[in-house]
Amino acid sequence: MDFFVYLCTMKKNKFYVVWKGSNPGVYDSWEACEKEIAGFKGARYKSFPDRLSAETAFKDGPDAYWGKDTVPVVDLSTAKEQPVSPAIAVDAACSGNPGKMEYQGVFVDFGTQPPTRVSLFKSPQFENGTNNIGEFLAIVHALAWQKQKHFSYPIYSDSVNAQLWIKQKQCKTKLPPNDKNAYLFELIQRAENWLKNNTIEVPILKWKTEIWGEIPADFGRK
Repeated sequence: MDFFVYLCTMKKNKFYVVWKGSNPGVYDSWEACEKEIAGFKGARYKSFPDRLSAETAFKDGPDAYWGKDTVPVVDLSTAKEQPVSPAIAVDAACSGNPGKMEYQGVFVDFGTQPPTRVSLFKSPQFENGTNNIGEFLAIVHALAWQKQKHFSYPIYSDSVNAQLWIKQKQCKTKLPPNDKNAYLFELIQRAENWLKNNTIEVPILKWKTEIWGEIPADFGRK
Protein backbone atom coordinates (compact mmCIF):
# COMPACT_ATOMS: atom_id res chain seq x y z
CA MET A 1 0.00 0.00 0.00
CA ASP A 2 1.23 3.49 -0.85
CA PHE A 3 1.86 5.67 2.23
CA PHE A 4 -0.22 8.57 1.01
CA VAL A 5 -3.10 6.29 0.07
CA TYR A 6 -2.93 4.85 3.57
CA LEU A 7 -3.06 8.32 5.11
CA CYS A 8 -6.33 8.95 3.29
CA THR A 9 -7.82 5.81 4.83
CA MET A 10 -6.75 6.55 8.39
CA LYS A 11 -9.30 7.54 10.99
CA LYS A 12 -9.61 11.17 12.00
CA ASN A 13 -7.08 12.35 14.52
CA LYS A 14 -8.01 11.92 18.14
CA PHE A 15 -7.62 14.71 20.67
CA TYR A 16 -5.81 14.18 23.94
CA VAL A 17 -6.52 15.75 27.30
CA VAL A 18 -3.65 16.05 29.76
CA TRP A 19 -5.07 16.81 33.21
CA LYS A 20 -1.84 16.10 35.03
CA GLY A 21 1.41 16.53 33.13
CA SER A 22 4.17 19.01 32.42
CA ASN A 23 1.72 21.36 30.68
CA PRO A 24 -1.97 20.41 31.19
CA GLY A 25 -4.19 21.10 28.22
CA VAL A 26 -5.74 19.69 25.04
CA TYR A 27 -3.45 18.32 22.33
CA ASP A 28 -4.28 17.27 18.79
CA SER A 29 -1.71 14.47 18.43
CA TRP A 30 -0.32 11.61 20.48
CA GLU A 31 3.20 12.90 19.89
CA ALA A 32 2.38 16.26 21.52
CA CYS A 33 0.54 14.55 24.38
CA GLU A 34 3.41 12.13 25.01
CA LYS A 35 5.88 14.99 25.45
CA GLU A 36 3.78 16.36 28.29
CA ILE A 37 3.40 13.07 30.18
CA ALA A 38 6.78 11.42 29.59
CA GLY A 39 8.55 11.06 32.93
CA PHE A 40 5.75 12.84 34.82
CA LYS A 41 4.82 10.83 37.92
CA GLY A 42 1.05 10.37 38.31
CA ALA A 43 0.22 11.67 34.85
CA ARG A 44 -3.46 11.65 33.90
CA TYR A 45 -4.53 11.86 30.29
CA LYS A 46 -7.10 10.42 27.92
CA SER A 47 -8.08 10.44 24.22
CA PHE A 48 -11.33 11.81 22.82
CA PRO A 49 -12.84 11.58 19.32
CA ASP A 50 -13.21 15.34 18.76
CA ARG A 51 -11.95 18.67 20.10
CA LEU A 52 -15.24 19.72 21.68
CA SER A 53 -15.40 16.55 23.80
CA ALA A 54 -11.77 16.98 24.78
CA GLU A 55 -12.15 20.62 25.79
CA THR A 56 -15.26 19.81 27.80
CA ALA A 57 -13.47 16.97 29.58
CA PHE A 58 -10.51 19.20 30.36
CA LYS A 59 -12.79 21.76 32.02
CA ASP A 60 -14.72 19.06 33.92
CA GLY A 61 -11.58 17.49 35.36
CA PRO A 62 -10.37 13.87 35.36
CA ASP A 63 -12.72 12.40 37.96
CA ALA A 64 -15.64 12.21 35.54
CA TYR A 65 -13.60 10.44 32.88
CA TRP A 66 -10.55 8.74 34.37
CA GLY A 67 -11.00 4.98 34.37
CA LYS A 68 -14.40 5.14 32.63
CA ASP A 69 -15.18 3.05 29.58
CA THR A 70 -16.77 5.81 27.52
CA VAL A 71 -13.58 6.48 25.54
CA PRO A 72 -10.28 4.61 25.08
CA VAL A 73 -7.76 4.95 27.90
CA VAL A 74 -4.02 4.34 27.68
CA ASP A 75 -2.94 2.24 30.66
CA LEU A 76 0.04 4.01 32.26
CA SER A 77 1.29 0.78 33.79
CA THR A 78 1.80 -0.79 30.35
CA ALA A 79 2.45 2.27 28.18
CA LYS A 80 6.19 1.89 28.67
CA GLU A 81 6.03 -1.61 27.20
CA GLN A 82 4.21 -0.62 24.02
CA PRO A 83 5.64 1.20 21.00
CA VAL A 84 4.26 4.63 20.20
CA SER A 85 1.91 4.46 17.23
CA PRO A 86 1.94 5.46 14.45
CA ALA A 87 5.67 5.80 13.94
CA ILE A 88 8.51 5.41 11.46
CA ALA A 89 10.99 2.58 11.95
CA VAL A 90 14.43 2.47 10.32
CA ASP A 91 17.07 -0.22 10.06
CA ALA A 92 20.22 -1.14 8.15
CA ALA A 93 21.77 -4.36 6.90
CA CYS A 94 25.40 -5.09 6.04
CA SER A 95 26.96 -8.17 4.46
CA GLY A 96 30.35 -8.22 6.16
CA ASN A 97 31.95 -5.52 8.28
CA PRO A 98 32.78 -3.60 6.23
CA GLY A 99 30.71 -4.86 3.34
CA LYS A 100 27.69 -4.13 1.17
CA MET A 101 25.35 -1.94 3.22
CA GLU A 102 21.79 -0.70 2.72
CA TYR A 103 19.08 0.85 4.85
CA GLN A 104 15.33 1.45 4.76
CA GLY A 105 12.46 3.17 6.53
CA VAL A 106 8.86 2.04 7.04
CA PHE A 107 5.71 3.61 8.44
CA VAL A 108 4.04 1.44 11.08
CA ASP A 109 0.58 1.71 12.61
CA PHE A 110 0.24 -0.68 15.56
CA GLY A 111 -3.44 0.24 15.94
CA THR A 112 -4.44 -2.23 13.22
CA GLN A 113 -4.46 -6.02 13.34
CA PRO A 114 -2.05 -7.05 11.99
CA PRO A 115 -0.05 -3.80 12.28
CA THR A 116 0.04 -1.82 9.04
CA ARG A 117 3.53 -1.58 7.54
CA VAL A 118 4.15 0.75 4.58
CA SER A 119 7.56 1.14 2.91
CA LEU A 120 8.72 4.78 2.77
CA PHE A 121 12.26 4.61 1.38
CA LYS A 122 15.03 2.15 0.66
CA SER A 123 18.61 2.95 -0.21
CA PRO A 124 20.73 1.28 -2.87
CA GLN A 125 23.55 -0.98 -1.72
CA PHE A 126 26.77 0.83 -0.84
CA GLU A 127 30.18 -0.79 -1.14
CA ASN A 128 32.52 -1.00 1.84
CA GLY A 129 30.08 0.32 4.46
CA THR A 130 29.14 -0.65 8.00
CA ASN A 131 25.87 -1.30 9.77
CA ASN A 132 26.34 1.70 12.11
CA ILE A 133 26.80 4.04 9.17
CA GLY A 134 23.62 2.67 7.62
CA GLU A 135 21.67 3.15 10.86
CA PHE A 136 22.92 6.75 11.10
CA LEU A 137 22.02 7.58 7.50
CA ALA A 138 18.61 5.93 7.90
CA ILE A 139 17.68 8.18 10.83
CA VAL A 140 18.82 11.33 9.02
CA HIS A 141 16.95 10.22 5.89
CA ALA A 142 13.77 9.78 7.95
CA LEU A 143 14.24 13.19 9.59
CA ALA A 144 14.82 14.97 6.28
CA TRP A 145 11.98 13.09 4.55
CA GLN A 146 9.52 14.12 7.25
CA LYS A 147 10.60 17.76 7.22
CA GLN A 148 10.18 17.86 3.45
CA LYS A 149 6.71 16.27 3.64
CA HIS A 150 5.67 18.24 6.77
CA PHE A 151 5.09 15.12 8.86
CA SER A 152 6.01 14.65 12.53
CA TYR A 153 6.06 10.97 13.43
CA PRO A 154 8.46 9.61 16.06
CA ILE A 155 11.34 7.57 14.67
CA TYR A 156 12.36 4.20 16.05
CA SER A 157 15.89 2.81 15.68
CA ASP A 158 17.48 -0.18 17.41
CA SER A 159 20.98 1.33 17.16
CA VAL A 160 22.30 3.07 20.28
CA ASN A 161 25.43 4.21 18.41
CA ALA A 162 23.46 5.83 15.60
CA GLN A 163 21.21 7.68 18.03
CA LEU A 164 24.27 8.97 19.89
CA TRP A 165 25.84 10.14 16.64
CA ILE A 166 22.62 11.97 15.77
CA LYS A 167 22.79 13.86 19.08
CA GLN A 168 26.44 14.69 18.40
CA LYS A 169 25.58 15.65 14.78
CA GLN A 170 28.50 13.58 13.58
CA CYS A 171 28.99 10.08 12.19
CA LYS A 172 31.90 8.90 14.34
CA THR A 173 32.75 5.83 12.30
CA LYS A 174 36.26 4.40 12.46
CA LEU A 175 35.94 3.11 8.90
CA PRO A 176 38.65 4.66 6.69
CA PRO A 177 37.54 6.22 3.40
CA ASN A 178 38.74 4.63 0.18
CA ASP A 179 37.89 4.49 -3.51
CA LYS A 180 35.08 1.99 -2.96
CA ASN A 181 33.19 4.00 -0.33
CA ALA A 182 33.93 7.53 -1.56
CA TYR A 183 30.27 8.17 -2.44
CA LEU A 184 29.15 6.79 0.93
CA PHE A 185 31.40 9.27 2.73
CA GLU A 186 29.95 12.02 0.58
CA LEU A 187 26.49 11.05 1.85
CA ILE A 188 27.78 11.06 5.43
CA GLN A 189 29.02 14.62 4.95
CA ARG A 190 25.64 15.66 3.55
CA ALA A 191 23.87 14.04 6.50
CA GLU A 192 26.12 15.80 9.01
CA ASN A 193 25.51 19.13 7.27
CA TRP A 194 21.77 18.53 7.41
CA LEU A 195 21.92 17.89 11.15
CA LYS A 196 23.94 21.06 11.72
CA ASN A 197 21.54 23.20 9.68
CA ASN A 198 18.19 21.78 10.81
CA THR A 199 16.34 21.42 14.09
CA ILE A 200 15.20 17.91 15.05
CA GLU A 201 11.49 18.27 15.78
CA VAL A 202 10.46 14.65 16.36
CA PRO A 203 11.53 12.17 19.06
CA ILE A 204 14.08 9.51 18.10
CA LEU A 205 13.27 6.47 20.21
CA LYS A 206 15.07 3.22 21.03
CA TRP A 207 13.29 0.15 19.68
CA LYS A 208 13.04 -2.44 22.49
CA THR A 209 13.93 -5.59 20.60
CA GLU A 210 13.96 -7.66 23.78
CA ILE A 211 10.26 -6.85 24.32
CA TRP A 212 8.79 -6.21 20.85
CA GLY A 213 10.92 -8.46 18.65
CA GLU A 214 12.73 -7.33 15.52
CA ILE A 215 12.16 -3.73 14.44
CA PRO A 216 9.56 -3.49 11.62
CA ALA A 217 12.19 -2.13 9.22
CA ASP A 218 14.40 -5.21 9.71
CA PHE A 219 15.65 -6.81 6.48
CA GLY A 220 15.02 -10.31 7.85
CA ARG A 221 18.44 -11.72 7.06
CA LYS A 222 19.52 -12.87 10.50
